[in-house]
Amino acid sequence: MSRRKKTGDACKPEVPKVSIYPITQATTATFTELYFRLTFLFFIQRGSKFIVSSKQGEMLGEEGDLMIFPPGSIVTMENRPVMDDDYRALGVCFTHDLVDAVFSDLPRSKAASDVQIVRAADHNPSEILNLIQETLANEGLPETIRQHRLLEPLLWLRSKGFQLPTQVQDEPISQVRSLIETDLSHPWMAKEVAQHFAMSEATMRRWLASTGQGFAKILLHTRLEHGLSLLQTTDAQVSEIALDCGFKTPSHFSDAFRKRFGIKPKDIRLSPD
Repeated sequence: MSRRKKTGDACKPEVPKVSIYPITQATTATFTELYFRLTFLFFIQRGSKFIVSSKQGEMLGEEGDLMIFPPGSIVTMENRPVMDDDYRALGVCFTHDLVDAVFSDLPRSKAASDVQIVRAADHNPSEILNLIQETLANEGLPETIRQHRLLEPLLWLRSKGFQLPTQVQDEPISQVRSLIETDLSHPWMAKEVAQHFAMSEATMRRWLASTGQGFAKILLHTRLEHGLSLLQTTDAQVSEIALDCGFKTPSHFSDAFRKRFGIKPKDIRLSPD
């Protein structure tokens, strides 16, 4: 079954092995249960990022710091703008195979599966950000050389003593979200998704139950988190984002967004009075 592929989706198999996303947010907001399917790096350029994870508790990344989110992370996150200016960050995600190429020979480490902070004062992570930006911007670079250069940021992290998880087996949540992201506007039904994974609907529901999230919640969260990403990284109208993410009306999207995140979609981009 062929589906239309979306542009602008973060971290799907169809996008390049490394993708970069400029993130802007005008108002402090708390985003609950955000899920990261791939390795994601946040380079904080202005403001700060506060997170709470079930494994590590509270962590604060500040301007100039790099925060590393391993695949499978579920966190509550608060982006904090500075007075009279927006929160700004650059997000970079890496596919599993690139991470494996650099870290697979190391013994498994618990720390690799935790959120990590690379402090600006100690390591100056802007060095690897510049390398990523230059490599992705150089359209004339042969693809083989491009891929080698995109390994360098991971090698840099390894040289500084940081480690990322390897041989990651995508969890049920990740697999279902990946399918949904191929066309967020499609009216996905549990039976159809179960058929895609060659199982009955009842079996799929038991499969997902082990994660603590049912199909309806995964579907809603996938759509809302993609909507949040588009609000932070594009200038698209809220009405357009709502339809693109599979909501029947902008008001339906706005109500669901506010119920989950406690803020209206438009306020992501509007500074408080």
